[in-house]
Amino acid sequence: MSENNGNAAIWDVDGTLVDTAELHFQAWQEICREQGRDFTRDDFAATFGQRNPEIIRILFGERFNPEEIAALGDRKEILYRSAASKGVELLPGVRNLVEHLHRAGFAQAIGSSAPRANLELILRLTGIARFFAAVVSSEDTQRGKPDPQVFLLAAERLGIAPACCVVFEDAVAGVQAARAGGMKCVAVRCVGHHSEASLRQAGADVVVDKLEQVTVAAIADLLHP
Repeated sequence: MSENNGNAAIWDVDGTLVDTAELHFQAWQEICREQGRDFTRDDFAATFGQRNPEIIRILFGERFNPEEIAALGDRKEILYRSAASKGVELLPGVRNLVEHLHRAGFAQAIGSSAPRANLELILRLTGIARFFAAVVSSEDTQRGKPDPQVFLLAAERLGIAPACCVVFEDAVAGVQAARAGGMKCVAVRCVGHHSEASLRQAGADVVVDKLEQVTVAAIADLLHP
């Protein structure tokens, strides 16, 4: 790798590095079925990218105490990891961009609402763990996106100022978190959870259909116009 150039790329995971949305949907569907509640596509769209405690409160209100919420979240993630362990692939353009950012001297981190075990599984299955100097997961934060805590902590662990960071996201809440943290944001529509208009309204600097459209030079220009 080239000497660090003072810039950083912070990556969301689900919907950005990989598309495991359907696995999450099926896991939540099973949890809700066990609790006597339907889980619809609209429920999924309204909660995707948030931390499990917030999702469970949205779905069930005040039905469960904190310990029960934690247990439900743990079970959901066990279901998810069991399915994901059968194989996960990077989305188009991801590996090339991650490698080129690495060679250009960008520090890189993961900033995700997912549990650490999920992130470690994805990074291991896809073979890209070595590119990330920091991994920030749900266990590291008290506030979920759109709060910027997850991205600010990633920048802090990399030792890079927020203004020199670009966030790769696919969700409106994640874009809002990046902007709230004073970072640039590239929104990716590869999995199509959100419209271009909604991502731009949330504050995305750039919206692309796939990461193959993004170059290191474009990221450098975005950070330092």
